[in-house]
Amino acid sequence: MVSVIIETKNAEEALARTLASLVGAAVEGLVRDVIIVDHGSDDHTDRVADAAGCTFLENQPLLDAVRRARGEWLLFLEPGARLLDGWSEAARNHIEALPGPARFTRSKINRPRFLARVFGTNAPLSDGLLMSKRQAMALLKPGYGAEDLARGIAARRLKGEIVPASRA
Repeated sequence: MVSVIIETKNAEEALARTLASLVGAAVEGLVRDVIIVDHGSDDHTDRVADAAGCTFLENQPLLDAVRRARGEWLLFLEPGARLLDGWSEAARNHIEALPGPARFTRSKINRPRFLARVFGTNAPLSDGLLMSKRQAMALLKPGYGAEDLARGIAARRLKGEIVPASRA
């Protein structure tokens, strides 16, 4: 049903945290496959991906990952982002009812303060992006990464919560 796509570079620990949050949805059958698009890591990102059973694409464009995805829906995440309990139900409900893109709700403890939300900038993928494969194929241009795809897309907010990747 859903293919998860994560772009990485030297993110072995962050990737492990993100993959751990996907296990329950994989067992439920929501997550069909996970594709890691690596951009020149020199750590053990490839080993983490292999141990988790992910497809590992090295130095390939995002479009190749989208084409290889087995799910009809794609979930783009940053390495280090963690989806909290209940996210899979929120994603499944969205997929069954609505055709457009969606983002997860920032967990209460990780929401920026009001002024930071109003005047600050958010990374385009900080809340994840769930969209149909058809939509992604239509919007992706050569050389685009997941952040380029997510930038400026109007998306519905899901009730499922996410803890964004830390920006250390």
